[in-house]
Amino acid sequence: MGAWLTKGDIVLFQGDSITDAGRNRENGADLGRGYAWMTSALYGSAFPENQVRFLNRGISGNRVVDLQGRWQEDCLDLKPTVVSIYIGINDTWRKYDRNDPTSAEAYEAGYRELLVRTKEELGAKIVMIEPFVLPVPEDRRTWREDLDPKITVVRELARELCARFVPLDGLFAQASMQAEPAFWAPDGVHPSPAGHALIAKAWLQAVGVNL
Repeated sequence: MGAWLTKGDIVLFQGDSITDAGRNRENGADLGRGYAWMTSALYGSAFPENQVRFLNRGISGNRVVDLQGRWQEDCLDLKPTVVSIYIGINDTWRKYDRNDPTSAEAYEAGYRELLVRTKEELGAKIVMIEPFVLPVPEDRRTWREDLDPKITVVRELARELCARFVPLDGLFAQASMQAEPAFWAPDGVHPSPAGHALIAKAWLQAVGVNL
């Protein structure tokens, strides 16, 4: 239990608003109030002897292209040993609210570049979290045609690069059988506290920690 994460690891969470979760960007140690914070708390309480350090550099509104633009400063320069990436919903959302789409091909190319740079320059272990959307409000259903190919991209890249994988879209769909979708994500995108806890538990399970 806990073997994939090892003593002294530095875990970096990267992504958009779901990862950001209101963190104080003036404080490099602040983890926000979402799944990154919950993951750190749960792991640290179970394995205090490992002294694993968790960092959060998620930024609200980010797409893959934004991560590419800040990857040197907000990832490589931090020298993490584990990099967790959760990106994609804004690559879909901007098509519908700003008519600024990101094709699945562009998403894949950008994501692949991030992963290759991380592997080549850091040799870091990778965790990939697939994006999700729930039908709250109903118009979110139309997003599936754009998001589903991007979810497929994440799954295929994770398999290709032997990354640990968090199947979030399926997990939120499954959770919505127990409680209505709005319970997990009031706007279909941003998780509730229960939704963030679901992500944290799934993340830990993906790296071999079952609490």
